[in-house]
Amino acid sequence: MPTVNMRGLRDTQQLKAWLRQGKSIELRDRNRVIGRIVPENEGAAAVEWPDFEARLKDIFGDLVFNVVDDLIKDREDRF
Repeated sequence: MPTVNMRGLRDTQQLKAWLRQGKSIELRDRNRVIGRIVPENEGAAAVEWPDFEARLKDIFGDLVFNVVDDLIKDREDRF
């Protein structure tokens, strides 16, 4: 795994070359590892999000929550 010190971050051409090759890079400060730069995995599948709208409809059916009206009503009661 290639290592780069803080000053070496200026050489972006070399960093990009390593990342394009799929190599992770260790970032060091005074010979201590402080982080890693990891290449983006292009082959990874996109995250499949659950259908929140369908869940909401399963739980509450066609019930509509009008939050604005409830808020106005609540404020009228207080003042």
